[in-house]
Amino acid sequence: MVDCAVLAPDDWDEYVLGHADATVYHLAAAVGIGRAVFGLRCHFLTARDAGGRLCGVLPLVEQRIVPGLRCLISLPFFTGGGVLATDDRALHGLLQAAEQLAAERRAGRIVLRHGGPVPAIPYTENLDKVAMVLPLPDSSAELQQRLGSKLRSQIRRAERENPEVRVGGAELIDDFYPVFCSVMRDLGTPVYPRHFFSTVCAVMQARTSLVVVYLDGTPVAGAVLLRWRDSMEVPWAATLGRVKGLAINMRLYWELLQCAMAQGCKTFDFGRSSVDAGTYRFKSQWGAKPVQLHWYCSGDKAAAVSQRHEGQSTLDLAVRLWRRMPLPVANWLGPRISPYLPW
Repeated sequence: MVDCAVLAPDDWDEYVLGHADATVYHLAAAVGIGRAVFGLRCHFLTARDAGGRLCGVLPLVEQRIVPGLRCLISLPFFTGGGVLATDDRALHGLLQAAEQLAAERRAGRIVLRHGGPVPAIPYTENLDKVAMVLPLPDSSAELQQRLGSKLRSQIRRAERENPEVRVGGAELIDDFYPVFCSVMRDLGTPVYPRHFFSTVCAVMQARTSLVVVYLDGTPVAGAVLLRWRDSMEVPWAATLGRVKGLAINMRLYWELLQCAMAQGCKTFDFGRSSVDAGTYRFKSQWGAKPVQLHWYCSGDKAAAVSQRHEGQSTLDLAVRLWRRMPLPVANWLGPRISPYLPW
């Protein structure tokens, strides 16, 4: 039996916590972030066996993408998501329910974000992104040895500036957010509202940490960490351009790795990247290795590729214009645009 509801059933998280392929983003509270921050409609699809026990779940968030395409995504704003199922029968039942829901909601596309291949999903597979993952040693001394002399010297370079590092939770959002806003504008990307991060901290609770680096009492770098099982991920990080020459970004990531090790994590996920992009090369120097992400999209493959190419020139122009925008204007406009972008 397959069902669809706007709220997660009571046994949703129990099933997620017991599934080997689950991510932190499958938790009911994480699925609801889009609704809590942007008012997006959430759908919790479930499959049950003859005894009524859950044998599959599929969270979908309804998002209207600029310039007007309605999508059902698992999960927007995050790297993870997708369908979890005990067997292929439950998986196909959930996909059929998702397609029926898409027809009812007039959604032109279903997007499922998986961290590994799922051959049973009959959709177009997008392999544009990878996660950059670093296995962590047992001690800081061993990590330093692994990093090599050049990277160690960059970390020591930051020490000459006497940076202050604070590790905490939601109380650091007010220091992190202005740095994040400035960097996102410089990248040409509309920024999330501050409420997005406060909601992440509120619903993820003990799984979330913030790390902020200060020079002379002013925040110049920061990151949000999310823990899931024995891994730590950094989905959002930012360092002001004016201090990168002081190697503050290197000090920030060193501190992030220390936090992960202090919590007993075995791996550190630097977040998703495009192969050979600048962020990919930055993460590679820490020893992180690419792990292929498998994102599945319903619809015709040729049409999807054509739409990506057609939209690229428009996107490039928008990025250039956004970079020139005054920061106060970008900070006002960004939160109003970000719910409509295909993150």
